[in-house]
Amino acid sequence: MPHLTLAEARAGAEASLLRAGAGPAMAAATAEACVAAEATGQAGHGLSRIPQYAMLLRVGRADGAAVPRVVNERGGCCLVDAADGLAYPAMELAVAQAIARARDHGVACVGVTNSGHSGVSGLHAGALAEAGLVGLMFTNSPSAMPLPGGRRPRLSTNPVAAAFPREGGPPLVIDLALSATARGKIMVAAKEGRPIPPGWALDAEGRPTTDAKAALSGVMLAIGGDRGLALALMVELLAVALTGAAFGWEADSFFEERGNRPRLGQLLIAIDPAGLAGTERYLARLADIAAAAEEDGVRLPGARRAALGARAATDGIDVGDAVWDEIVSGGTAPPPRPSPARGEGA
Repeated sequence: MPHLTLAEARAGAEASLLRAGAGPAMAAATAEACVAAEATGQAGHGLSRIPQYAMLLRVGRADGAAVPRVVNERGGCCLVDAADGLAYPAMELAVAQAIARARDHGVACVGVTNSGHSGVSGLHAGALAEAGLVGLMFTNSPSAMPLPGGRRPRLSTNPVAAAFPREGGPPLVIDLALSATARGKIMVAAKEGRPIPPGWALDAEGRPTTDAKAALSGVMLAIGGDRGLALALMVELLAVALTGAAFGWEADSFFEERGNRPRLGQLLIAIDPAGLAGTERYLARLADIAAAAEEDGVRLPGARRAALGARAATDGIDVGDAVWDEIVSGGTAPPPRPSPARGEGA
């Protein structure tokens, strides 16, 4: 299993994307986000995504030459067009716009349209929190769940994230998908021939099922049943109706070579605490909830990921052989060689 510094991981991922046709800025932004996900223990959105993104670029489902730009604006609001590229350069622009506009107006709302898979929502919301703002993010993806009361996949798992800046500690980051479980868990159960718990999915006929294979041809269910689906509908509308992007059922799977350009949507909201109770009062209230968590012996959301990220910055990361081999085989120029030992910085 190769051991890499974060800098080596970024360089390898970047090289793979460049060979697949991404422009330098797109390759750098995508590699940065994937390595950050890997470093904070979110491997499902980490380096394993690089071969998938490279495939989308090679077959034309993503435009490697795309340059995101602001196409509409009014006060604290603006819309960023990702121009059918990988999502990450557009997300960087959206974060920058949200920070600047929230500082000018107290609150900002920035949409992204014609976008793709945007990875870990908590990282984008967390970037707002690092700037001292409360950050909210909503995004959609190809459909996996039905509308409330429905049987056909219409909504995505629609992750939501919120990040709250703190004094003297990492932001409090809440990041979750609205499905009852990750689709990957159902795929593993199907491969191993194991049943899945009730309440995870419906089969193709709209019947509740514990058969993992039947679930893969049906729909996933949301946390909290129809209430969770109503929340997923809310996220879909925020990410799509406000940005003019594609609904989940209009976007083809990220995992297939054949398909359309997904043209998904993301929505960022940034709030400056100074415009409400004031930054000092806000930070005091955050300190109170942190103290309550410590008193109860529990860890606030985001603390584990922050600790993993800090450790990875010093010690580097281990990358699975299959993932690294796939990144290396994505082109002719080899990525940098893995480090033989731990302890090198990023």
